[in-house]
Amino acid sequence: MDTLHLVLNAVTVIFIAATMFAAGLGATMGALRAVFTDIRLLLLALITNMVVVPLLGWGIGTLLGLPSAAFIALVLVASSPGGPFGAKLAMVQKGDAVAGAAMQVLLASIGSLTFAPTANAILGAAHVGTNVSLDVGALVRTVALLQLVPFAIGLLIRRYATPTAQSWHPTAAAVSNVTFLIVLAGMLLGNWRHVVTLFGSLALLAGFLLAALAFAAGTLLATGPTARRTTMGGVASVRNAGPALAAIGLAFSDQPAVLGALATVLLSGLAAALPIATILSGRRTASTPPSESTDHGITRGRQDSPPSSPS
Repeated sequence: MDTLHLVLNAVTVIFIAATMFAAGLGATMGALRAVFTDIRLLLLALITNMVVVPLLGWGIGTLLGLPSAAFIALVLVASSPGGPFGAKLAMVQKGDAVAGAAMQVLLASIGSLTFAPTANAILGAAHVGTNVSLDVGALVRTVALLQLVPFAIGLLIRRYATPTAQSWHPTAAAVSNVTFLIVLAGMLLGNWRHVVTLFGSLALLAGFLLAALAFAAGTLLATGPTARRTTMGGVASVRNAGPALAAIGLAFSDQPAVLGALATVLLSGLAAALPIATILSGRRTASTPPSESTDHGITRGRQDSPPSSPS
């Protein structure tokens, strides 16, 4: 089992890096600039992910009357934005992958700082759990290494070696797709006992509702075209498991009940977000003319490469 755990961790690292690298290869400086200069979009995304979704987690847990372990897991997940599946959902739904990747990195970086205070405030107000304290520096380094660096490398290749980026993009996307499926299968295989024990409990429903409502909130509280708005919804619906797992280890001594509830919340959340993204992808495929190149919603006619020399 330890070997399987190590292999799954390695595949997860490859998945995150490949997804961000593929997003960078498909991005342009102009599209990225448009995201980071849209102050309203940034503010709404921060409010949604740092305030609205944590409050949704608290409200759902209270409304369903979750036991303490499941309530703690739900609050930890809701308080941790910037999950690496956010950029993948943007690709799955054929949304704005540049906005999705950029916002994911931004939220994960800021979330490294806000996670512990947010979780502590909610757990303290609900009189559940203990003080959550994390190594912020380690979290920031992890985000930079696994998300920011691959995205930046892909972006630079796209900027200065466009033909290379275009030829590498399908391979990087394929690696992202394959490792994504392996990670999903590994999560199910590695946590099936915990999930089975929670069948019939409200933890599954809580994770499903959190992801679905976060998807709706992220879509409604966003600006721009529909593809960008639903991309923001996808980013909001999948949370960052890393800080939550670290918190369980440090503050809750790796309690099996909390770990099992965390796995259940994460998996049921994906079970809500993935079908929504797939439905959106089908609708966009059906409504897009065959001759129109979408490049996964990344460029849509925008080019940021150097002009070619006349032949």
